[in-house]
Amino acid sequence: MDDDATVAEIVAGYLGRAGYVVDRAADGPAALTRAAAHWPDLVVLDLMLPGMDGLEVCRRLRARAPVPVVMLTARGDEDDRVTGLEVGADDYVTKPFSPRELVLRVRSVLRRALPATATGPLAAAGVTVDPAARRATRNGTELALTLREFDLLAFFLRHPGRAYSREDLMREVWGWDFGDLSTVTVHIRRLRGKVEDDPARPRLIQTVWGVGYRFEPSGAEGEG
Repeated sequence: MDDDATVAEIVAGYLGRAGYVVDRAADGPAALTRAAAHWPDLVVLDLMLPGMDGLEVCRRLRARAPVPVVMLTARGDEDDRVTGLEVGADDYVTKPFSPRELVLRVRSVLRRALPATATGPLAAAGVTVDPAARRATRNGTELALTLREFDLLAFFLRHPGRAYSREDLMREVWGWDFGDLSTVTVHIRRLRGKVEDDPARPRLIQTVWGVGYRFEPSGAEGEG
């Protein structure tokens, strides 16, 4: 979904040649209507859309059901990118961009959205993650997690007690050796809001100053 017909045509062409079935929508309301009629496996969403901006479209999609979202933006302001991540986008690409890069991002997001195989449930500190079913609960209550939030939580549960830098998490969870590290920061903040009793004083996902973050299964108070 892109407000620029030329960009939308190029994106659709590259994704089509990569083997994906692409459905295009020219504006936000049309995108929601098409998604409701045939729920997509992934949405490539422009931040600037007529009728309803991409942020609102993303909010409404995410409110209905989990769906991976890659957001496109022509804006250089980091706040816009962060806002996109805050409302549930799993990745973003800033225009002008290489169509090949977009295809690689889409492939990466879809690959991580597939259910894991031969992986049993993970549990610690009242949090349970079932990678095969793509379900996570806290004290028995299901958590509404985005694709990346789920992957991040599963990664932490697989590696308790070890500190990871934002670069480490970008590589291990996002699958990229480069990228905007604020993406990791935003997802940590969102995940804390869903698994911590007091996100302002996190006990599970702790900050290790000068290093990064650590999952502390004991829930003992750390550095914040």
